[in-house]
Amino acid sequence: MKKDSTNKRLSVLYLPRWYPHRYDPMMGLFIERHGLSVLPHADISVLYVHDDEKLTKRSYEIVTSKEGLFTVRVYFKKSMIKPRFLANLINLYRFFRSHISGFKIIKNEHSKPDLLHVHVLTRCGIIALIYKIFTGVPYAITEHWTRYLPNTDSYYGGLRKWLTRIVVKHAGAVMPVTANLRDAMIAKGLKNKNYIVIPNVVDVEKFKPAPKVYDPNKKSLVHLSCFTDKQKNISGILRIMKKLSEKRDDFFLKLIGDGEDFIAMKSMSDELGLTGKFVEFTGLKEGEALVELLNQADLMIMFSNYENLPVVILESYSCGVPVISTRVGGIHEHLNDTLGRLTEPGNEDQFLEAIEEFLDNPKEYQSAKIREYALNNFSNEIIGNSIYNVYIELIAS
Repeated sequence: MKKDSTNKRLSVLYLPRWYPHRYDPMMGLFIERHGLSVLPHADISVLYVHDDEKLTKRSYEIVTSKEGLFTVRVYFKKSMIKPRFLANLINLYRFFRSHISGFKIIKNEHSKPDLLHVHVLTRCGIIALIYKIFTGVPYAITEHWTRYLPNTDSYYGGLRKWLTRIVVKHAGAVMPVTANLRDAMIAKGLKNKNYIVIPNVVDVEKFKPAPKVYDPNKKSLVHLSCFTDKQKNISGILRIMKKLSEKRDDFFLKLIGDGEDFIAMKSMSDELGLTGKFVEFTGLKEGEALVELLNQADLMIMFSNYENLPVVILESYSCGVPVISTRVGGIHEHLNDTLGRLTEPGNEDQFLEAIEEFLDNPKEYQSAKIREYALNNFSNEIIGNSIYNVYIELIAS
């Protein structure tokens, strides 16, 4: 790890577009974990702005988390007036105005930032660019969004693309979480001379192997996601489980999470006769409850249509659990035959075959080696040092 030659502890302000908040404690949790990984080396503060149609006026919530991240969450009243474009303009104004208020709170109660770190473009990147123009403070970008990938078709709008190109061009560094995402961004014309791939981080002390206590004759499969079927293809998983159940009964799948398609997927499972016998919907799980579910799993499965690099795969590795996933996004960058299997997206027969191969030969995978891969690539120490070294280079340049 490089050292700051001034011996001054850096003050870094995170500007995330996604972050845990009062209505969704899981949103952008991986961004918070990035900040915690760097905390041993630098002072990290977070400014997060969220619209809230339940408010009667703009309000502020200031939270200093137990782990040490000084966090300011600014909630503003979401306009719902007609016509819609006018409401959008009002909300955009309130979004930027809330950041100004948040900046003042952080400067007065924490510290003036030496560096801004934007997570997820584009609006927060515009704020960082304006701040750089007026103060000279540099900014870095970490991007997590799948919208740049060819098969998502969600990166559109002439003004958005123009502003994003400018924001990326003037960043001191751009740190996508996979090489695949880096290449997709560059293909969209987002040029920067300092692209550095730094993946997501896992708390390897929290997610770690533990003795399994369930029926050894019935292998435990798990899937964890936000239950958006368009991306996660949970309906495909259920069809695969139906085919598998017609051949054997030595497995049980726990679907962990909640989201927009939860009810529809539960209904589909009921109609297929899977619920209770072969499939369980656990709902949202956090903290130790989530760790316990992963610890007791034999296999993690992901059948997504598009991804970057899901944190749940890294958490599974940290618990010594192999993964079967589709070859989408940057997953292939961290999934080899030692860690699990890759299949082609949408190919249900191939995915079914991969699961059957696992059920027939579960001892093919060595938990210790899978765990070691997580320690060497995604631990707080590894990721925190990598991000901090980028900070030092930007401050020194």
